[in-house]
Amino acid sequence: MMFNRFIASILPYFPEKFVWIFSKPYVSGENAQDAIRVSREFNAQGIKVTFDVLGEFIKTMEEAETNKNEYLELIDLAEKEKIDGNYSIKPTSFGLLIDKEICYQHIREVVKKAAEYDNFIRIDMEDSPCTDMEIELYSKLKKEFPGYVGLVFQSYLKRTLDDVKGLMDIHSEEEPLNLRLCKGIYVEPAEIAFKKYEEVNENFLINLEYMLRNKIYVGIATHDKPLIDGAYKLIKKYNVPDDMYEFQMLYGVTPRLRQRIVDDGYIMRIYVPFGKDWFGYSTRRLKENPKMASHIIKAIFYKG
Repeated sequence: MMFNRFIASILPYFPEKFVWIFSKPYVSGENAQDAIRVSREFNAQGIKVTFDVLGEFIKTMEEAETNKNEYLELIDLAEKEKIDGNYSIKPTSFGLLIDKEICYQHIREVVKKAAEYDNFIRIDMEDSPCTDMEIELYSKLKKEFPGYVGLVFQSYLKRTLDDVKGLMDIHSEEEPLNLRLCKGIYVEPAEIAFKKYEEVNENFLINLEYMLRNKIYVGIATHDKPLIDGAYKLIKKYNVPDDMYEFQMLYGVTPRLRQRIVDDGYIMRIYVPFGKDWFGYSTRRLKENPKMASHIIKAIFYKG
């Protein structure tokens, strides 16, 4: 554990070409054409995608404007290329922590663009200081764009089930909540987050059962086989229709398990990140999850 943390702390100071050794399998490339190429390959395998333009936790609202425009251009391009996919956004990329109102207007413009193509925007959940603001964003946008916007919840946060229940007043069978459920990767204090693997997994299944039982559309986002097996059981238990859930995974992670889910006949969607901020994305993910360090060391030695 200490070795992993040491690697995580020093890696941001290494040359970008060195960091790319471990980043390349998990980032589709630097530009939209890279993401389109990768997504087309997934589509050919019967797998859907969700695009993510990298660049969260920006410092200026000029960056927010740039990110908004990049998403607007991406949507036009992906629709022109007839990619079977939707779009994921991080509100801090649009200035959530700088100017909440301008951030909302930027995201609204992106959702409106996607809705014009009858497509969908997923609002990613970031670290705990953002949670309430991102729930508020989703609630507001869902009322104006029902069916075109979704949100993410993280099972390691102790508050998650209460947060989901708090949204049930804007849920109906005609316009259900559309949520992605993942474990969560940010480092949070023990007062608000489960720390043990077993506790996080138990809470994941508790939240998933509530969502499926209450006819919420769920993106089941995990690479953990016990959770996937647990999801299979809950889907069968509640006889959940095929159009009320999907499985989701990150680009480059557990491809064999991904293929098993596809072979079992389930919908699979891959999270496809791209952008010039791949270095920042990779080093931030490493700091948030030092366990990745062991994979980096393997990548370095296997690839020379």
